[in-house]
Amino acid sequence: MTDTLTRSDENLEDRITRLLVGAVDLHCHSGPSVMARDINHIEAIEEVAAAGFRGMLIKDHYYSATPITELLKQTHGHLGVDLYSGVPLNNANGGFNKHAVDAGCSLGANLVWMPTFSSKNHYDSPYGIKAGFPHTIKKMIPFEPLTPLDENGNIKDEVKEVLDLVAQYDVILSGGHMHVSEIFKVFEEAKKRGVKKLLVNHPTFILEFTHKDISEIVRLYDAYIEHSLCMYIPLTRRPKAMYPPEELDALIKAAGVNRTILASDMGQKNNDHPVYGFREVIRECIELGYSDEDIKLMISGNPLRLLGIEE
Repeated sequence: MTDTLTRSDENLEDRITRLLVGAVDLHCHSGPSVMARDINHIEAIEEVAAAGFRGMLIKDHYYSATPITELLKQTHGHLGVDLYSGVPLNNANGGFNKHAVDAGCSLGANLVWMPTFSSKNHYDSPYGIKAGFPHTIKKMIPFEPLTPLDENGNIKDEVKEVLDLVAQYDVILSGGHMHVSEIFKVFEEAKKRGVKKLLVNHPTFILEFTHKDISEIVRLYDAYIEHSLCMYIPLTRRPKAMYPPEELDALIKAAGVNRTILASDMGQKNNDHPVYGFREVIRECIELGYSDEDIKLMISGNPLRLLGIEE
């Protein structure tokens, strides 16, 4: 019996290793950053390359990593990992700053995040500023909370200008850490202005999406729903996952496999590394009964489709 179980475990590990090949992580928090990081950009590229990943997007809440990814494409292109980046519209980049979007996308950014840490919703959230999140290495100037809506509940003109540029460059628009009610309004305006690629990050964390909201935003706007896989697996610093496997299963079903993306949201200090996270979430998806085809779609096919890249 022991030999049989051992062979079964080995087969499972081989299956996970095989499924990792071609994966794309759209949410890697490598450093340097004003927040503590456990892994730097080069180490992250080397680790995902060794696992056979196809691509990785470097995300920082305080700066656009586009100059870094463009440089690393030249110096580390031999590793065979496609590198992506985005422009975060937080205070550090001037908020709803059309010039930051224009410059970042001109250089090669693939995504624009609506405000994350600087959003009013994040500021007001019990998981946000009140809980001391984010944790920066050094104390920084307090945020100036941002909202895309004016006092009448309409989309601000500066947000419309940003949306026009997102449409012009045909890059991804993420709802950032705005409230679900704000994201619906921004996505409605974005669609009117020709934005084709829409993304919601960790919808039930800080954003306050319900399962019904997830189904609705997919139906109305063809949005992709990205889940931070670190919330659904055990970590070194947190042996028990934030949410049980049944919740991940329900979230996937709410959007459908064809609109679900699993990304690490890892690399922070004491939060383990992206490759480990992908291995563990693949294991969880297998245990939930998802086919290899479905898993590949969520970790590779859908991210590539959202990026506008052929498999």
